[in-house]
Amino acid sequence: MKQIIDNVEVYILTGPSEKRPHWVSHFIVPTANELLVKIKTKQGLEGFGIATNYSDINPIIEVFKTDFLDQIIGMDATCPEVIYEKIFNLTAQKLSFEKKWGKEALIRISAAIDIACWDLIGKASNFPLYKLFGGYRNKVPCYVTCAYYRDGKDNKELKDEIQMLLGQGHQGFKGKVGGLSLKEDIDRMNIVRDVIGDEKSLMIDVNRAWDLKTAIEAVNLLKPLNPFWLEEPVRWSDDRRELKLLSQKTDIPISGGESELTIYGCRAMLEEQAIQILQFDCTMFGGFTAGKKLSALCELNHVDIAPHHDCFIHAHIVAGSPSGLIVESFTDPERDPLQAELFTNPPKIENGWLYLNDEPGLGLDLSKDALLKFGNKIV
Repeated sequence: MKQIIDNVEVYILTGPSEKRPHWVSHFIVPTANELLVKIKTKQGLEGFGIATNYSDINPIIEVFKTDFLDQIIGMDATCPEVIYEKIFNLTAQKLSFEKKWGKEALIRISAAIDIACWDLIGKASNFPLYKLFGGYRNKVPCYVTCAYYRDGKDNKELKDEIQMLLGQGHQGFKGKVGGLSLKEDIDRMNIVRDVIGDEKSLMIDVNRAWDLKTAIEAVNLLKPLNPFWLEEPVRWSDDRRELKLLSQKTDIPISGGESELTIYGCRAMLEEQAIQILQFDCTMFGGFTAGKKLSALCELNHVDIAPHHDCFIHAHIVAGSPSGLIVESFTDPERDPLQAELFTNPPKIENGWLYLNDEPGLGLDLSKDALLKFGNKIV
């Protein structure tokens, strides 16, 4: 049965300003800077999708203010391949130049709309998405990202933070490095390892801060900490080739992919045999339509998937496929208030596992209070 798109509501979700922002190696991570799209159909169903944005969100807002929604009103939401292809193809058409629709903005928008379409498909079929994506399992491993840099944050505060998260029952911890000297960062990761013990997983995220020589030195120094993976260790300018060269120097698994603009960049990382773990982000590029393709490609190439951010969204992709490894969470509300408040029925996270809801589609109910608190309706 068709589900014809009749109306679309668009919100920008913004978190509160922080007095002490959370830094990674070389930029501040916003507490929230996301696009939320609600799609309603003539047949009476509604689905929503989210896109994550770390840069200025105004170019996305401007797209919606210039008749963009005319492109999808009247289309069948149960045909996400058609809708995704139409929006993505706009990035290479004269219309986007005339309307001043930027490439990155269109890609972010396509992700949110695609996820909303899949939410609708799940509701129309009365199946949760993880079952439509393969139903490999109904729970997935989950880790917490932590150890951000903050003004005035010393090693005692770092230790207190990790002890707090340990008390929440986490079994995996991802710490941030790359913003200090190699010695200082390794000292910080030693603190994390000391607090969590040898049995729990420690991931290390550089956010593309090191040159290749520093990364080679680092993998040797980090080896005693037994990292579960080393994430985006080298700078953006030649990262695919340098990741491959680094992989040849260490048996620490190398991960990456969140910083790609399209799924084709992720494909190139696999073709280069540059990584062992792919961290694409359905909310930044491609939505579930592209995420399903990447998860299948990874399975065929013996690469695991550990998507970036938005664990309640990405859990469906990870649970649907044998290539699914783990999801990323942010259980400190100061760092990510949306994970804490956006849904009235968030999946349970307990002892290192995320248990998916069995409600249809995404299985998530938006909180009206959170939408009022964080949302600004633009369409």
